[in-house]
Amino acid sequence: MINKKVPLDQIRYETKETGNLLLSIRERGVAIPVQVDEEENGYVCIDGHKRLSACALLAEEDSKFAMIPVMIRNNYTKAGSGFWGNTRNKH
Repeated sequence: MINKKVPLDQIRYETKETGNLLLSIRERGVAIPVQVDEEENGYVCIDGHKRLSACALLAEEDSKFAMIPVMIRNNYTKAGSGFWGNTRNKH
């Protein structure tokens, strides 16, 4: 899995009612990355539809909400022992 920020317009998601989440994200930002799967033309949301819906509304006020922290579930390009900072197995 890879964690990074991606543009909101590259993520397919279902618009949901945001409730109190809108105020929370406005004040603190997105605390928990949205889980996505990477596809050929962008990303599809697996978990975080409400967070994305809130960010879409907030991005109309402030462009900083247009970049979303995501966890890409189906990308393991950085996986392996080298990913952990040391290639030697010390068990």
